[in-house]
Amino acid sequence: MKATKYLVLAMVWFNIVLAGWLSIHMLYDPEGWYYFVPGVTDTGFFNQHFIRDIGIIQGFVAAAFAIGLYRVDRRIELWAAATLWLIAHGAFHLWEVAVGICSASAIVRDFPAVSLPAIFGIAATAWACSQRQRAPISAPAAPVGI
Repeated sequence: MKATKYLVLAMVWFNIVLAGWLSIHMLYDPEGWYYFVPGVTDTGFFNQHFIRDIGIIQGFVAAAFAIGLYRVDRRIELWAAATLWLIAHGAFHLWEVAVGICSASAIVRDFPAVSLPAIFGIAATAWACSQRQRAPISAPAAPVGI
């Protein structure tokens, strides 16, 4: 059981660090991010506004996972909301391959920064759901520490 808990912690921290780094890099240096990340230049012209918009979203993803570490009573909602965006982002990348915008090699190239965070979010959220104690409807659920 402890091994599972530490695995979940590792997955959550991976998502916090990656999304936090993406947020800071995209907000502070969008052009640098555009040229730094492999494959991004193949998807369209540099658009500072769009990159910073996504940087803000990444900041919210990092914050949701981080706050969920400490707010056990809100963990499922926080991690699920962040994970929904990660899933949508991953599905969009798969759609780009399906319609021919990107080659199939983009799936492998993008896996660590696109698909893996979504998989980790799904696993962490499922684990958090399994940890929630059942309480009577009239009483609030007791927080369960990680």
